[in-house]
Amino acid sequence: MTAPSLLADIGGTNTRVALARGGKVIHGSVRHYPNAEFDSLEPVLHRYIAETGTETPAAACLAMAGPVREGVGTLTNLDWTLDAATLAHATGAGTVTLLNDLQAQGHALGHLPSEALYPVIAGPPPRLQSTQLVIGIGTGFNAAPVFDTPAGRFVPPSESGHVALPLRDERDVRLAQFLETAHGFAAVEDALSGRGLVALHEFVCTEAGAPGKATLKGKQIMAAVAEGDALCREAVGLFSRLLGAVAGDLALTQLPFGGLFLIGGVARAMAPYLVEMRFVESLRDKGRFSGFMEQFSVTVVSDDDAALIGMALHLQALLELG
Repeated sequence: MTAPSLLADIGGTNTRVALARGGKVIHGSVRHYPNAEFDSLEPVLHRYIAETGTETPAAACLAMAGPVREGVGTLTNLDWTLDAATLAHATGAGTVTLLNDLQAQGHALGHLPSEALYPVIAGPPPRLQSTQLVIGIGTGFNAAPVFDTPAGRFVPPSESGHVALPLRDERDVRLAQFLETAHGFAAVEDALSGRGLVALHEFVCTEAGAPGKATLKGKQIMAAVAEGDALCREAVGLFSRLLGAVAGDLALTQLPFGGLFLIGGVARAMAPYLVEMRFVESLRDKGRFSGFMEQFSVTVVSDDDAALIGMALHLQALLELG
């Protein structure tokens, strides 16, 4: 039996490492490591290899939350720069490849268990070669189209979280002015991410004349929503409306008749509230194209290790090509 391949999914907060063989993640091989405990990727991989007694892998695939160009990438929300040479040196693998994390998650679509899929807007199963769209909402925000072609699956890289936040009314303008104090520009990720939810809560508290209440972290905000806290519910409602508007813009850009798939920890936390909080209405609020928007289904993916599944499939396809 050939040696397994090694997979590493680096998010803004945690790194997930696993082994794969034959295009499938090996059961029980997934381990999670907090990025704050390491100053680079190599110690993470060295620890995993030592803890698991892994032999030199046949190949290695790295997916990262940041742009990748010509085998080099820098994480958007973490001060790590990664490249193919580093990955090869840390693992000893002869074949290495780097992906953006949304690319990896895109490769997983169609290979996830049904129990990991939560329908927000139901739709028919995608037809052969229908474009799909994966939207990641966690520590950061990104989106990538997924194309199934006669030559195989193609998931181009993207940095959709850093485009301008859509503005519809005077309150949105005030929100943009509130958010741009951090980076000088109100980007989608500044509102639609883990830290974005905290910022939206700070904004609604400030607007309500109660800035002293803006002390909650993301999980605390979601817990307070479940308990009926008015300001937290307003923040989540604002998040849901903005997410609908952005998802609708992305749908018009890519025409994903195979469906939109929301993935990531924040997406999972928001799932029970999206319909109630007017996500659907906001997604379809596109003027004379509002009826057209009814063609797009939306599904939340609850499998936190979906990127690993996609990486295993992508790496296997590369190995088969030789």
